[in-house]
Amino acid sequence: MIVLPEKVKYIIETLEENGYEAYAVGGCVRDCILGRTPMDWDITTSALPEQVKKVFHRTIDTGIEHGTVTVMLQKEGFEVTTYRVDGDYEDGRHPKEVTFTASLIEDLKRRDFTINAMAYNERVGLVDEFDGRGDIERKLIKCVGNAKERFSEDALRMMRAVRFAAQLGFEIDEDTKNAIKNMADGLRRVSAERIQVELTKLLVSDHPEELRTLYETGLTKVMLPEFDLLMETEQNTPHHCYNVGEHTIHAVCKIRAEKILRLSMLLHDISKPECRTTDCDGRDHFKGHPAKGAKKAEEILRRLKYDNDTIKKVTRYVKYHDDKPNADKISVRRTISRIGEEYYPDIFEVFLADRLAQSEYKRKEKLKYVEEYKKIYEEIMRENDCLKISDLALNGNDLMGLGIQKGPKIGETLKKLLDYVLENPKKNTREELVDYMNTFLGE
Repeated sequence: MIVLPEKVKYIIETLEENGYEAYAVGGCVRDCILGRTPMDWDITTSALPEQVKKVFHRTIDTGIEHGTVTVMLQKEGFEVTTYRVDGDYEDGRHPKEVTFTASLIEDLKRRDFTINAMAYNERVGLVDEFDGRGDIERKLIKCVGNAKERFSEDALRMMRAVRFAAQLGFEIDEDTKNAIKNMADGLRRVSAERIQVELTKLLVSDHPEELRTLYETGLTKVMLPEFDLLMETEQNTPHHCYNVGEHTIHAVCKIRAEKILRLSMLLHDISKPECRTTDCDGRDHFKGHPAKGAKKAEEILRRLKYDNDTIKKVTRYVKYHDDKPNADKISVRRTISRIGEEYYPDIFEVFLADRLAQSEYKRKEKLKYVEEYKKIYEEIMRENDCLKISDLALNGNDLMGLGIQKGPKIGETLKKLLDYVLENPKKNTREELVDYMNTFLGE
């Protein structure tokens, strides 16, 4: 059942009253058929951009060279695009020229997948020339027309096919998948920013295991070659039952669908291939992979143009994903202080996802440890223990007032005081800290 919002219905009916055709088109129609609430409503019309501008009082030229005008209704914008036929694609994304057409079907032919090539208005009903509704029922992602032509027009569509499969829980049509395998190298022409958007959408979807499809079709070889190495690296150890890549996929699936957390699991073992050693008993070890992985994760995230905040958080989780302090308050306080209070309690989700993606070997003990660690953390939070320099009862100005000269000595003294308080949280008073400071400064 497709129910058009009143504003969308108003735009379509207004265009029709002025002698033009108009339909809701693309993703919004697909989502309605799927029973989802559309994020956006796009409208396609036989009216030329200048004609659309004459019909409505307030419009914005958001993409007029490609036939798109944004109609503003009470501060809400709706993209209205003229039926068009795209010319040759010279750069793998943008058509060399756009030709407007009077045919809705010609316009729908240029779209990527059948499920996105449907149009609807209340007068005509559903226009589904390429059986998009049938493919929704079959749970199939299939290109409109010739898959190679669609992917040569915009190589990012190959990633979009996998992303839609991940979001909807659909399969990719065999011909479409084969075309991806044959044309995967074309993804090199796509900007890192666009690849990043599709990767993120896939990761936070209901089916992030479609990472496996990115690998099987050759797309990761282009946009994330480090992942291919994970899929080729075995883990001969009782702690693991998968190779590094499969463990990574399972770990991504075991954590909450949030960008930072899913990226962290994608990259948490990224340096295992280079850190792998095998002992005389044939058992693999991956010493140092968290610290090296944090550096490599930063390189990858910068290459994919992620923002600094994302890079900072993900690399932190990668660096400390295997950190195991003793299950006592002093050790846990020191660990929280070292890692950063702001990374808790989410870091426990990272610990759990990693362990749940391992073998059953000692799993009960591992999960029990995480629970004990978390319980101690919660007690520390309830007691409001000092965990960072800014929580100390003395600050730099206080130290200068007590006669310590401005400079490195201030920082060194504050670090010693914090170390003291992490071990003795009840000593975080001005009097106690001054007494302790005098003992080591007088040495």
